[in-house]
Amino acid sequence: MKIIATFLTVFFTFNIGFSQTDSIESALQIWFDEPAQTDVPDQPMKGRNDPQWIRALPIGNGQIGAMIFGGVYRERLQLNEKSLWSGGPYDADNPEAFIALDEIRKLLWENRFEEAEQLTRRKLICRGKGSGLGHGANDPYGSFQTLGDLYITSGHKGNFSHYKRSLNLRDAIVTVEYDIDKIHYKREMFISYPDRVFVIRYSANEPKALNLELELRRPEKYTTRSDGNDKLIMFGQLNNGINGEGMRYMARLKAKTIGGQIKSDRNKLYITDADEVIILLTAATDYRLEYPSYCGRDFEKITQDNLDIALSKLFAELKQRHLVDYKTLFNKVHFSLSKKGVTNFPIDKRLDLFKHTQNDPGLYELYFQFGRYLLISSSRLGSLPANLQGIWNNKIQAPWNCDYHININIQMNYWPAELTNLSSCYFPFLDLIQSLQKPGARTAKIHYHARGWIVHPITNVWGFTAPGEQPDWGLHLGAGAWICSHLWEHYAYSMDKEYLNEIYPVLAGSVKFYLDWLVLDPRNGKLVSGPAGSPENGFLTTSGKRVAMSMGPTHDQELIWDLFTNFLEASHILGIDDSLTGQTTEAKKNLLNPQIGSDGRLMEWAEEYKEAEPGHRHISHLFALHPGKQISIEKTPELATAAEKSLEFRLSHGGGHTGWSAAWIVNLWARLGRGDDALSMFKKLLSKSTLPNLFDNHAPFQIDGNFGGTAGIAEMLIQSEIGIIKLLPALPKEWVNGEIKGLMARGAFEVDIKWQNSTLKKVIVHSLTGGKCTLKYGSKKMVINTEKGKTYLLDQNLRLIKF
Repeated sequence: MKIIATFLTVFFTFNIGFSQTDSIESALQIWFDEPAQTDVPDQPMKGRNDPQWIRALPIGNGQIGAMIFGGVYRERLQLNEKSLWSGGPYDADNPEAFIALDEIRKLLWENRFEEAEQLTRRKLICRGKGSGLGHGANDPYGSFQTLGDLYITSGHKGNFSHYKRSLNLRDAIVTVEYDIDKIHYKREMFISYPDRVFVIRYSANEPKALNLELELRRPEKYTTRSDGNDKLIMFGQLNNGINGEGMRYMARLKAKTIGGQIKSDRNKLYITDADEVIILLTAATDYRLEYPSYCGRDFEKITQDNLDIALSKLFAELKQRHLVDYKTLFNKVHFSLSKKGVTNFPIDKRLDLFKHTQNDPGLYELYFQFGRYLLISSSRLGSLPANLQGIWNNKIQAPWNCDYHININIQMNYWPAELTNLSSCYFPFLDLIQSLQKPGARTAKIHYHARGWIVHPITNVWGFTAPGEQPDWGLHLGAGAWICSHLWEHYAYSMDKEYLNEIYPVLAGSVKFYLDWLVLDPRNGKLVSGPAGSPENGFLTTSGKRVAMSMGPTHDQELIWDLFTNFLEASHILGIDDSLTGQTTEAKKNLLNPQIGSDGRLMEWAEEYKEAEPGHRHISHLFALHPGKQISIEKTPELATAAEKSLEFRLSHGGGHTGWSAAWIVNLWARLGRGDDALSMFKKLLSKSTLPNLFDNHAPFQIDGNFGGTAGIAEMLIQSEIGIIKLLPALPKEWVNGEIKGLMARGAFEVDIKWQNSTLKKVIVHSLTGGKCTLKYGSKKMVINTEKGKTYLLDQNLRLIKF
């Protein structure tokens, strides 16, 4: 293997080339030298990746998404509208849950785990079918579904050459180019956020060269018809799992040409002898994020209005508006490790090469910026948050319904939002959290006779807040506290007091639930959560039976500590001192905190149980290390060492074997200051859990690993969770020279860092709101009392040079 790797390195260095002069444009391109096949049927099974779909290129504007296959003779553009869900609102709350709660807790404290598990399974789970274990497409829970496909058949004859299909991350435009019979053909595609339209341009360097057939369709529940000679309309209604009358949707398409003719059949458009073709597509559903009805938008008018507005603009204006909008976000952060990179090599072959060489600094830069690109493309103001696949799904029954998993997945989606300067992309997540308060309050009252609101490990667009149908994964009681951490994080990065005042009632509602939920543990006199699991691991009873329920799992305790801490800090900032803050202060003092076991590891449960899966993909008890702040090498060194041992143990037993799990471990190593281990795990993420188009692989595709990987790179270079901005806290030895501009630190500081020979060269801090800024590099520390809007330049010794 070592000989093969050496040969490949030498071959590609001299024949393909580690180019020293590649342009900036090519450095941030994901490209293929062949189409993804468009005549291969999609796999119906939820657990498999479609081999051609994972070679398509993703574009999106937060609401509409598309996967570009780039077929020469027949283009396939697989479409999504992010709110297109089957299912509907239904009552899954279980009034029998509260009645059984005390008995289950008593059984757990008596170590009668199997009896407790059986009673939990009978009484504490949701009513009905729940999520269908990822088979909810025809059940009330529902599934995110494909909008369908736009097929564009070209009248080409003969073989093609000089093919290239590329996604440029700098402008969010996919380009397809090729030659046939000495004619050069080109397609440009982007989805505009400001104009809410998918824009497609076909062109050629010879007149009358374009002959196209356009067709809109989806696997089920649709009608397509022409609307005049140059328009298509596709519409339908999905299944709500009850009476069949679910969400309604519509897509409108308009084609216009320079030269040539357009005509229509019943459900197709035909274009002949055109010099240029512009295709515009809009889409919408009748969904709105308003409990309890959720539907009622005039989707027909929305699609027509958006199409009319787009038609009033020339292609050049649509493109320019798209570029200005997109680049305003994307250009906030620049990351460079080296000028070297295999940029003139297709992405699939580049990834294959990396598996052998483990050396491509440009690929790290590309992956980092691809994560930011995906967040911009799948999470914009006015849309739903990024789901398990962001916005891209080609199935009727999506894997795990393509919903919102709240036991790490949606949280990981938003790890890079604040850190990598994409704060506005967070707001769809905020909207979802706020929308869960009313249904979550109902669940809290019915299930637990508690105040406030609660959500369990999964939710959908219909306000599902009940437990899942199996307690080992479905009874995650810390989920509400975890998503509330993101409410606080946006304040910590922005210092926006008006925002904090807005979200304070949401925090307070979550706090009220946990104050009612916590009980005194007779074993230690501490307040504990339970019955609850440690997502999604289990432990073995003395008889060897796997169980999941216990009292006071470390994960829950850490999350509740985090919520109480953030709530009390928010109360202090807003000048609120009342009975709720008093209760929370006392409860926090008496919480069972993370404990160190006899083997030196951080305990996953309140007692030293034997893990059922020592190498489990979830590492839930390490939340306090990352993304939390309760454990750090500076403030709690003993707990940090215990967390480190737990991580080493998990990995020694096969942990980190899924994409998102590997990404989490990158971040954990970074928090522990072990940059080389963080990079090693990032290489594993690239080598074993990355699909040909750079999508993360669980398997199947899940987008959380992409976002977690991007956040992990940033965490190697800057950390600020404990009130100190740590510079290059986990810099890998391989990253000898580099710079990153535009990362954010808590306290509303924008930071640029440059290093040479593995040593800090300079740092620039821009203070957005003013205030105290504490910088740390190695043993050096500097405190600056900053002023709003001012910029500060410091040297390698953190000496202030200019401000």
